[in-house]
Amino acid sequence: MSALRIAVVLCSTRPQRVGPSVAKWVMDQVAERDDATYELVDLADQGLPLLDEPEPASSQAYTKDHTKAWSRKIAGYDGFVFVFPEYNRGLPAAFKNALDFLYVEWNDKVAGLVCYGSSEGLRAAEQLKQVLGELQIATVRAQVAISTYDDMEDYSKMAPRPYQAGNLNSMLTQLVRWGGALKTLR
Repeated sequence: MSALRIAVVLCSTRPQRVGPSVAKWVMDQVAERDDATYELVDLADQGLPLLDEPEPASSQAYTKDHTKAWSRKIAGYDGFVFVFPEYNRGLPAAFKNALDFLYVEWNDKVAGLVCYGSSEGLRAAEQLKQVLGELQIATVRAQVAISTYDDMEDYSKMAPRPYQAGNLNSMLTQLVRWGGALKTLR
């Protein structure tokens, strides 16, 4: 079986976002692993407007070039590490929109969650698990919850408490195990 391809998806698109700091920390940690290929995908670089496809994503009857490009990108991965903030007790709209553009491309894959915010992003993580379930993406139990107060300097630069690296490592280990198992279904 070929090596797993895991996308570390930076899910915030707003100006002056904190996400790049969190995603860099994740990428620095995965650089020490040899169990999969990890690639950063920045949602801000994907050029997705508010959902503009005339047919439901499950039909895969895409008419827009940006959707076709997004489809090709996501279809090539076996799993995902979603790095996302909590906005007003929920998911960022751009992230939910990006999920809604596709359906089949997400199916029978696995996700690990790295959430962050003043309440560690936990409420957004619970919402995301419901959405991912509908997209047939399995989520691993271990997750990373980053506090902008306790794991960052100036509420923007990663300075994680020591145990956060262990949380990330546990999540990645589960992600790779599940990713290998689910790859046999596709």
